[in-house]
Amino acid sequence: MTDTTNRSASVFVHPTADVESGARIGDGTKVWHLAHVRSSAQVGAGCVIGRNVYVDAGVTVGDRVKIQNNVSVYQGVTIEDEVFVGPCAVFTNDFRPRAQNPDWTITPTMVRRGASIGANATLVCGIEVGEYAMIAAGSVVTRDVKPYQLVAGNPARPKGWVDEKGEVVSRDVDNPPFQG
Repeated sequence: MTDTTNRSASVFVHPTADVESGARIGDGTKVWHLAHVRSSAQVGAGCVIGRNVYVDAGVTVGDRVKIQNNVSVYQGVTIEDEVFVGPCAVFTNDFRPRAQNPDWTITPTMVRRGASIGANATLVCGIEVGEYAMIAAGSVVTRDVKPYQLVAGNPARPKGWVDEKGEVVSRDVDNPPFQG
C-alpha cells in the first residue's frame, strides 16, 4: 500500500482524478477520470477504479477489485478482494437519512471476497454480501446475501446458486449445491 504523499510509480492516477492526501493506494492500481478517493480510504493492489467513482473516507477496498464507472462507495462500506462492482451501483450508509440529523450513525456494509454486484444495483446499508455471491443488475438488496447465492429484483430475492466463475449451478433456491 502506498500513501498518496509518496505514491509508487506502479500506481496510475488520471490527471483529472482527485486522490486526497492520506488515502492509501496499492501497487498496480489504476484510478481513472474524475474519480475521487478521500483521505483515510484504502484501496488495495491491482484495482481498477473507474470514471467518476467516489470512494469515501474510511472505506476499505481489497486487492484486485474492479469498481466500474459512476459508483459511490460511502463510509462504512468494506469491499474484500476480487469483488466486481458494476456501473452506477450505489451503497448506502444511513437507515434514516435526513438533511439535518446530528445523531445519525453509519451502518456498515460488508461485501465478501469474489462477490459480483450488477449495474445499477442498490445495496441498503447493514447487509453482508457473501463470498462469490452474485447480485443481478438493477436489484435492490435489503437483506444479507449468502455465499454463492444469486439474487435479483426489487427487493432482491434468491434465484439460485453460482460457482466461483459466476455460472449458475442450481435454480433450487432452498438447497445450495456443495461448494468445494
